[in-house]
Amino acid sequence: MARPLWFVNLIKKTFPNVKIVAKLTKLPIIGTFIDLLLFKGDDIIYLPQDKVIEINKPLGEYDEYVLPSQVLEYFIEKARHHWIMNFCICRSSMKCKDYPIDLGCLFLGDAVLDINPQLGKLVSKKEALEHLKKCRDAGLVHMTGRNKLDAQWLGVNNGDKLLSICNCCPCCCLWRVAPIVAPKIGSKVKMMPGIEIQVTERCIGCGTCTKGVCFVNAIKLVNDHAVINKECRGCGRCVDICPQKAINITVKDSNYVQKAIKEIENLIDVT
Repeated sequence: MARPLWFVNLIKKTFPNVKIVAKLTKLPIIGTFIDLLLFKGDDIIYLPQDKVIEINKPLGEYDEYVLPSQVLEYFIEKARHHWIMNFCICRSSMKCKDYPIDLGCLFLGDAVLDINPQLGKLVSKKEALEHLKKCRDAGLVHMTGRNKLDAQWLGVNNGDKLLSICNCCPCCCLWRVAPIVAPKIGSKVKMMPGIEIQVTERCIGCGTCTKGVCFVNAIKLVNDHAVINKECRGCGRCVDICPQKAINITVKDSNYVQKAIKEIENLIDVT
């Protein structure tokens, strides 16, 4: 059943307290209940920004490979229904001042027909692609996969037919809670398979990458050198922002896009 506006407005008011809820997930009984209600079966992938993938860089056995955004292009082409939200619920709730609030999520699949029409609109494939380009141009990073939380707050009947494509900023993203939420929940949001991010010897310890760039605070200065920890989700913002170009993103598997597509297709049917 489509959620009424009063319900959505209630979520917006409670969203700023999301870190409190995140801490509750570490309590045995409460954490299990929250996981079953909001995150059961989830598998969500952060896609690196296209611009941080050096497509002309020699890569040994293979010299060319597709960009992360082509994962989304594949599903947009395949889906029968495409829905753009009028707003980003994260940025709207947090009253974001650095990124556009009106660039909301893109949802694909038959389940979008259950969404309250006051929250967005059905669009064509062309409009869906144009929307994602606007998001990338605004500095937002895509996150995609099966997200039961979206199915719940939108009130759709079949979450297995709802593919979420979120367009995330580092300051308001829900998954800022990843470092403090129960590991079994936090691990459902992950780095795109086949990539690796490393800090090189060019790092001079300026600290630029530690100043509100990483949405999960996965990069810190240790002995005047940036260090990336296991919380990294591979969004590539630190690669893009580093003034010394001291952080590299490496594609370890030439089939990384195809593997991401296969992983998502095993969970979501957008046709």
